[in-house]
Amino acid sequence: MSITPESVRQLLSSEDLGDRLRAVNQARELEPAKAFELIQIAIGDSNSRVRYSAVSQIDTLGNQDLQLSLDILRGLLNDPEADVQAAAADCLGALKLHDAFADLEQLYNTTPEWLVQFSIIATLGELGDPRAFALLKQALSSENELVQTAAISSFGELGDIQAISLLAPFASNSDWQIRYRVVQALTRLGGADAKSVLETLVDDEVEAVANEARKALQS
Repeated sequence: MSITPESVRQLLSSEDLGDRLRAVNQARELEPAKAFELIQIAIGDSNSRVRYSAVSQIDTLGNQDLQLSLDILRGLLNDPEADVQAAAADCLGALKLHDAFADLEQLYNTTPEWLVQFSIIATLGELGDPRAFALLKQALSSENELVQTAAISSFGELGDIQAISLLAPFASNSDWQIRYRVVQALTRLGGADAKSVLETLVDDEVEAVANEARKALQS
């Protein structure tokens, strides 16, 4: 049986959760404009798994109507489920919806959920908004190492060389994965100050870190 907008719409109205989840997955097979229309139905579903599956597609479908996507995603930042909030934050960055920066900043400072904080910080690099610098600096002091790591990576994407002095202390962090992210971020940022820090990592005890530092200095 072929997948059509009508068949997907019918599944979305089913009382069976499996049907509705299948409908969201089948929407990927449809023409983007029609899929975007149907995904909006799923975003209003009473089940968080359906909402999560739906919002996770907005990063690719949202270009159909960026203003509408902004409105939808802003609303989902207030969803009762943390994973839905996190997925909404991811999409705001992917679609580069700068008007949502203040919303992301407020949520970061009010949510008790580390997953939501992580997603916000991780998406700020992709968003590419210069206003993110202060929030990323704040995230470097997070008690959660995953949030710290996300901030390091986002600083690299943001491209502001003022971040180099903030990242330098992490070059001696006990967690090699953090040191590895520092190398990647400094490679993106470039310049003499970044090179100076990278030179301290070419003999790192973890070969993956050392190799990445050497590659950066040779490029």
